[in-house]
Amino acid sequence: MSTTESTAESIMFTSPTIIDAVVRQNYPAGTLYVVATPIGNVADISLRALHLLTIVDAIACEDTRNTAQLLGRYGIHKPLIAAHQHNEREVAEKILQRLQAGERIALVSDAGTPGVSDPGAKIVDVLKAAGVPVTPLPGASAAISALSASGLLADRFYFVGFLPAKAGQRETTLRSLLNVPASLIFYEAPHRITETVHAMLDVFGDDHQIVLAREVSKLFEEIHRCPLSAAPAWLAADAHREKGEYVILLDASQAAEGENDLEARRVLGILLEECSVKQAANLAAQLTGLKKNALYQIALEMKQAESD
Repeated sequence: MSTTESTAESIMFTSPTIIDAVVRQNYPAGTLYVVATPIGNVADISLRALHLLTIVDAIACEDTRNTAQLLGRYGIHKPLIAAHQHNEREVAEKILQRLQAGERIALVSDAGTPGVSDPGAKIVDVLKAAGVPVTPLPGASAAISALSASGLLADRFYFVGFLPAKAGQRETTLRSLLNVPASLIFYEAPHRITETVHAMLDVFGDDHQIVLAREVSKLFEEIHRCPLSAAPAWLAADAHREKGEYVILLDASQAAEGENDLEARRVLGILLEECSVKQAANLAAQLTGLKKNALYQIALEMKQAESD
C-alpha cells in the first residue's frame, strides 16, 4: 500500500474525531435530505453523505440506473424513486406522504447538487409549502468549482445555467445580461459549445475574459482562461474540446455607471432622434469612449421606454 493510500485510509476510517462527527449528527425522521453527489471523481462525496445514504428509507433520484450504479460503487443498496423533470410535482406528493409517515428520504441528481440546473427544486418547493423539514448535505458543484479556479476577481457572480438552444432566444438572453455587474456563470453541452462562444463574442465583444472549464473533476479536466476573442480558436485547436460538459465564466461587465451613465444617456438621447439603436450606440462609443455593448443596451432601454 502506498503512503497516500495508507494516509487516506487512516483519515477516513480510523479517526475517532471524524467518525464521531459523522455518526453523532442528528438526522430527524420525516425529513428530506438534499444530497450533493460527485460531478466526476467518485471520491468527491462527503463521509456525511455516505452515512446518510445508508440510513434513509429511500432515495429519490433523477435516473434510477445512474444512481444505482453510483451507490453500488460505495456498497449502498436502497429503494429508489424516479424523480426527474417530467414527474417532479407528482412524485413530490408521494414523497410528502412518506415523509409525513415518518420516513427519511434523500434526494440526489445524476451529478452535483439537486435543484441547480437539475431536477429537485419543484420537489423542495412542494415540501416547504407543506411545512416538511428539508436539510441540505453540501458537496460538489461544477459552477462553484470552476469559479474557484477561474481567477476572476469580481466579488459577485450571477448563475445563468443553460442558455436557450435556439439562436434568437440565446442572443436575447445574452443581451439581457450585458450590464449585469457580476461574473456570469453558464452551463453548456459539448455539441453547442462552439456556437455559444461565437454568440457570446457577437454580443459581448472582445473586451471580456472568458474561462472555459471542461470536464470539471474528471480525468480530462481542462480549465482555460483567455480573452473572449481567442476562445473560438482555442476550441478549434483540438477536436476533443468539443466533448464533455462545460462551465463557462465571463468576467464582470464594465457597464457605464454614475456620471458615465448620465453622459451616455445624454448623448444617446440626441443620437436616437436621427439614428437607429445600433447606429446610436456605435457613434456614442466613439464620442464618449464607453463600451459599445453597454451603450447599445442603454439605447435599447431608452427606445423601449419611449414606446411604452
